Amino acid sequence: MDCCIDASGKEVKHSRVKLTWKDHEEVAWALADKFPDQDPLKLSFPKLHVMVTGLEDFGDDPNASNEKILENIQMTWLEEKK
Repeated sequence: MDCCIDASGKEVKHSRVKLTWKDHEEVAWALADKFPDQDPLKLSFPKLHVMVTGLEDFGDDPNASNEKILENIQMTWLEEKK
C-alpha cells in the first residue's frame, strides 16, 4: 500500500496497480526508463523475462508469459527508443 497526503492534510492509503503481461506498452516504457542504454534487440527472451519480472511495479505471474508477449514488449520498447 502506498500513502499520500490529500488536500486537507489527511493521510490517504491506496493500492498501486501492478503491471501485468497484458500491459506491454507500460512494461516497455518502464524498461526504457530503467535501462535507457539497453538495445532491446540484443536481449534474449529469457533475459527480457528476468528484466520484466524484476521491475518494481510488475505484479503478474512470472509463468504467465510466452514468446509472443515478450516479443510485443521488445518491439514496443524498440519503438520507444526511436
